[in-house]
Amino acid sequence: MADKAQVWSARTPGLIPAISFLFRRMVRRPLQLIAVMVAFLLLLGHSTQVQAAPYAAMVMDGRTGEVLHSRNANTRLHPASLTKMMTLYITFEAIRNGELSLDTKVQISRNAAAEPPSKLGLRSGQKIAVRYLIRAAAIKSANDAATALGEAVSGSEAAFARRMTRTAKALGMTKTTFKNAHGLTQKGHLSTAHDMTILGRHMLYDYPEYYNLFSRRTADAKVRQVANTNRRLLGSYKGADGIKTGYTNAAGFNLVASAKRGDERIIATVFGGKSSASRNAKVAELLDLGFRRAPTHAKLRRPSRPSYQGNKGIQVASSEPHDGRAGKTIRVNGAVLKSLRPKSRPESTVVVAIADETPEQDDDALKASIDAAITEATLETAQATNEDLNDAQIIAAVASVSSALPTVSRVQPYRGGLRPIARPANIETAAVAPEPVVVTRLSSSGGRYWGINVGRYTNRFKAEKVLLKTALTEMSTLSGTLRKVVKSPRGFDATFQGLSQDRAELACRRLAARNLTCRTIGPRS
Repeated sequence: MADKAQVWSARTPGLIPAISFLFRRMVRRPLQLIAVMVAFLLLLGHSTQVQAAPYAAMVMDGRTGEVLHSRNANTRLHPASLTKMMTLYITFEAIRNGELSLDTKVQISRNAAAEPPSKLGLRSGQKIAVRYLIRAAAIKSANDAATALGEAVSGSEAAFARRMTRTAKALGMTKTTFKNAHGLTQKGHLSTAHDMTILGRHMLYDYPEYYNLFSRRTADAKVRQVANTNRRLLGSYKGADGIKTGYTNAAGFNLVASAKRGDERIIATVFGGKSSASRNAKVAELLDLGFRRAPTHAKLRRPSRPSYQGNKGIQVASSEPHDGRAGKTIRVNGAVLKSLRPKSRPESTVVVAIADETPEQDDDALKASIDAAITEATLETAQATNEDLNDAQIIAAVASVSSALPTVSRVQPYRGGLRPIARPANIETAAVAPEPVVVTRLSSSGGRYWGINVGRYTNRFKAEKVLLKTALTEMSTLSGTLRKVVKSPRGFDATFQGLSQDRAELACRRLAARNLTCRTIGPRS
């Protein structure tokens, strides 16, 4: 043993004296020694936590939903920033159903601004459009942007988390529970590789108009340009086009990835990677496995999108900045459980209105009495500004107004059996003058007589392919139009017809912003 030590010492001259010198110096400075030891223990603990994160994986044929590989896929684990897929999914749902738009300005709360990194760097009170928050959450995985989106949709992060969990159950993610919008570790905030794979597939097919976000290497997030956290896999794996990365100490390195080659689409999910590089390598291996096992041709079976429920059972708070606490929910227990069938009216009964024998009131007196009753009821209600109104109080307030109103008339049955007077036979009808005919000229600017041309191609197939791709890219302005390939001596023109002039010009501007060819086609004279 001594010989080995001597040989090692000979091979590393000067190392032992150096270590001895450093140790003696540290002993003289105990605070430095303690600091070094604490840092070493923290580093050791960090490394142990990452390595201890459980591993889980799933591979799915994106076209059919068939599971091609699974390992610990139903084990509930920490999803980390994979959570933001659900945050974005619900945001897209809210936009589609008119709860907000891409241009809606969101005022950043203190709660959102205080989120830890990764973050965009939003300030409390700052206003920013939804489109930039979406880019920051999807591409940079910004926690402050994710929280701001949740608060914009549901009023508070807690209310949004409840909507996230409810949506997860509707999608078939039976073992997922969300507690926040960003994915930082929190008790009870858990999901599985199986559930996250399902969410990735729904993201692809339910909102294809937004899916291109996940393949962008960089994006403008208003505050600054942001880079994609998944850019290494996107740049190294053929056909990769998404979707979302995630990392925390408790979760390890997570990733839901998707790749398309020809007609084949594979989705692979990994939980608990030891590093981003090893995780990416494992995902690439799983994607390869998926492409080997998936059939070359398979009939597309799109997943069913859940029915829209919005913020069901949630009171959406105002747009003013808040501290992230959920607003109070008011539920009314007055639902009608059964609708009674009305009884038939006797055939011989004739109903007429008979005025009560009450003193006549002029219009001014009647209006004054009504205003007085309403004012009195309003003042009584205003005294309880900080209290919830229960059913009894509401009924009492309504009764106070109703009792103060004067009785005008009532309906009583009359059983005299009156017959209607016969119509005279000699009624003269006045001649009706013919209505003048109004001739209008259709407007070529406001009517749907315009179109756009998105290119000329050598064959019909290419033109139709471009039309379909363009329609999916610009659904908002081209919905309801007619896609038509027009053959000409010089080729096949891909056109959209049935637009107004304004919509045609808007569509061309939006397509030009995407570096796509477009020119407007005016109405034929």
